[in-house]
Amino acid sequence: RSGDEVAQVMDDLARQNTFYLEAMVTPQGAASILLGAQVGWKDDFAAQKAANLTAGLDDLVTAAIAQTDAMEARAREVLKCGTAQARPGCQVTVRYLVQTNRIVPLPATFAQLQLGVALIGRDRRWVGLQMVAPEDHPNALANYRTHMRMVAFLTENGALAPAALHAGELTLKYATPEDLSFHIAEAVRVAGARRIGHGVDLPHEDGAEALAAEMAAKGVLVEVNLTSNHVILETSGPDHPYAWMRQRGVPVSLSTDDSGILRIDLSHEYARAVSEGGAGYEDLRRSARNAIAFSFLAGEGLWTDPGRYRRPHRACAGQLGKAEPRPGPCAALIAASDKAREQWRHERLLKAFEAGR
Repeated sequence: RSGDEVAQVMDDLARQNTFYLEAMVTPQGAASILLGAQVGWKDDFAAQKAANLTAGLDDLVTAAIAQTDAMEARAREVLKCGTAQARPGCQVTVRYLVQTNRIVPLPATFAQLQLGVALIGRDRRWVGLQMVAPEDHPNALANYRTHMRMVAFLTENGALAPAALHAGELTLKYATPEDLSFHIAEAVRVAGARRIGHGVDLPHEDGAEALAAEMAAKGVLVEVNLTSNHVILETSGPDHPYAWMRQRGVPVSLSTDDSGILRIDLSHEYARAVSEGGAGYEDLRRSARNAIAFSFLAGEGLWTDPGRYRRPHRACAGQLGKAEPRPGPCAALIAASDKAREQWRHERLLKAFEAGR
């Protein structure tokens, strides 16, 4: 019932004045694992890629597109979009991250990543790669460096598809000091990840200060999941590196992780950031802006300094927060860019919210 699930998330987000979603979905998950098992492991990335194509990987991409069509049609049906009874969720823009599994055998992980890159190239609704499952699982630990090289190879170092990788969802309770010393660095420097999910072990990485400075300079954002990290890793309050990352200029954005499992929502995470993470209003406002600025939406953004938000794009200077852009360069930018369009909506709603505080 994936369409029903997407509809539920869309409606929940609209209720919280959140109108852009990157949902993590595993397209053709079982089929891609089976294809990997049939092909086996070649121990050569180029040979593996060719063998997967011969085995019918492109057919899985076509099936995934059809699956996406059906999922979205069902979501719109549930939300009654296009009717007088349309629910608020119809206003939410949805894109998808290809969620791949790091604990299945290597041929299966490779097939899922390869399918993901191909799907992103063929369907604009799919915008990036993600890698999930317990990072402390024996398979995940044994294959971590290989997984990062897979991502680099298949994405051609990010040229074909951006990656947002769960990395550093570890503590000393779950992994050795050695394992805590390199996962985020490998995700950033080898796989070329543009976003990091969790990042809890960042202060434990070798050369942590230099790595944090590099992430700040490159604009590698960390998706912070406060409740998830408390429940799963037993890390919260001053033990969580949320404040540590902010102090070093690492871009951060609050997210829910498993909201359906943990029975939370995004507003809950914002409240927790204040009560336990020392966040102020400016931190919350920056988190919301970061969520769009560092998204994988297509097109140029409205800010020339994402993460700081002091310099709007020259075409729209003096217009952010207005109901509509003036005809001309700003209107043309918004019409041509998915990212600029979502940022324009956010700035308009933010101005209205702040005017009513």
